[in-house]
Amino acid sequence: MQVPELLEHVGSAIDIVGVAAIVLGATVSTWIALDSWRRRNGTKIYEPYRRNLGRSILLGLEFLVAADIIKTVAVTPTFTSVGVLAVIVFIRTFLSWSLQLEIEGRWPWQKDETSTTAG
Repeated sequence: MQVPELLEHVGSAIDIVGVAAIVLGATVSTWIALDSWRRRNGTKIYEPYRRNLGRSILLGLEFLVAADIIKTVAVTPTFTSVGVLAVIVFIRTFLSWSLQLEIEGRWPWQKDETSTTAG
């Protein structure tokens, strides 16, 4: 087996891990939300459900970006494929930042206002 073929398989495996992270995260998030709803313990389930679902999507996107980088740069390093990779990474990074904003209420580069600093 040649190195490019091996790296193609590695990239595909990481793709599968990314999709599995999204599917498994969505399943577990839904299970937790349904369990909370079934117990009716007075807590709101929408916000935690949305936060957990967003985190699983973020994790899956990270794996998918890694797989694209491996498959594009290591397997087919042409200017066209690198350009396509740049567009894909840009879109996925924008999605990740948007999800981060939805989950945390702030951009990734902003300070966490809930943490206290010693002064």
